Amino acid sequence: MNNNPIIFILDAGGTGFKFSAVQDSREIIEPFTIPSAAPNLEEVLQKIITGFHECEKLCGAKAAAISFCFPGPADYPNGIIGDLENLPHFRGGVPLKAMLENEFHIPVFINNDGDLFAYGEALNGLLPEVNKLLEQQRNPKRYKNLLGVTIGTGFGGGIVINKVLVNGDNSAGGEINRHRNPLYPQTSAEDSISIRAVRRVYGREAGIDFDKTPHPYDIYKIAMGQHPGNKEAALKSWEELATALADVLANAISLVDGIVVIGGGLSGAWPVFMPILIKKMNEPFKGLNGSPFSRMETEAYNLMDAQDMIRFTEKTGKMVKVPFSDQEVWYNPTKRIGVGITKLGTTSAVAIGAYAFAMEQLSAQKA
Repeated sequence: MNNNPIIFILDAGGTGFKFSAVQDSREIIEPFTIPSAAPNLEEVLQKIITGFHECEKLCGAKAAAISFCFPGPADYPNGIIGDLENLPHFRGGVPLKAMLENEFHIPVFINNDGDLFAYGEALNGLLPEVNKLLEQQRNPKRYKNLLGVTIGTGFGGGIVINKVLVNGDNSAGGEINRHRNPLYPQTSAEDSISIRAVRRVYGREAGIDFDKTPHPYDIYKIAMGQHPGNKEAALKSWEELATALADVLANAISLVDGIVVIGGGLSGAWPVFMPILIKKMNEPFKGLNGSPFSRMETEAYNLMDAQDMIRFTEKTGKMVKVPFSDQEVWYNPTKRIGVGITKLGTTSAVAIGAYAFAMEQLSAQKA
């Protein structure tokens, strides 16, 4: 019998509440979703309570804690949810943590979805996979830092530095959606990196109203030539997303300097947008004298491309002589960062991140 702690998980979004339970960093029940729409806050909160009670029934056991992601703005350490755009009944500060602790009598931990996605991928997803491939190539390089971004209904992010999740002093660490939009500087990057952006650009290029535009999956299929529609408009929609995303990632990774992992509902369209993304991340600046110079101190590689992955992980460098001695040391002047798509799946990465975050908090409480 497994006596390790069970953690109940919720991935809260604007359209649905997805519940799960995790033990030993793996989901032990089939995740289920309860629609989040309701006429008032009380009914929304009751849906959350009902979902966690259903987790109890499915597990046949009580949890050691509840850990879940909820959209911001929020005071995550104290579990107070602020004014939400996608869940409009949350206004004026809703103490969700205290409410659930009163109901279930166990610790409750809340964090941002982008943060927990990044944490899951850093611990069990893309980051350890990259390091395993480096080891197989006999490359001594190892990566410890990760920037995770999710692209879907909105644009979110999280940062992990040497296995430590960066929350920030105001629960606002990794809020990458607040970057300026390079295509439309008067607004945020999210207006070009989201489901609505892909549909908006397609409608603009195809000359059709927004409410008549296909959904992003269909626009992806059109771009791939696998579905009837305006292919040029579809390609343009993904090009705009890639262009805006490249600018934001190039800025952000200059501070994080690690692996980039992309998740969310739009990440499945990577065969269309990833080559453009990498190309634009690596495009040079042009100095005031007209001379080009590197946009980033590092070079970005497409980890979804087999040849790029080999080039990224291969051992490079040379032995250099220590002055005034016969000693030599290894020197590798090549600076690389890789960009890949979630290895765990966005929801599973969030669940594993939420589990790890809860276990970390429980351990800290015992110390």
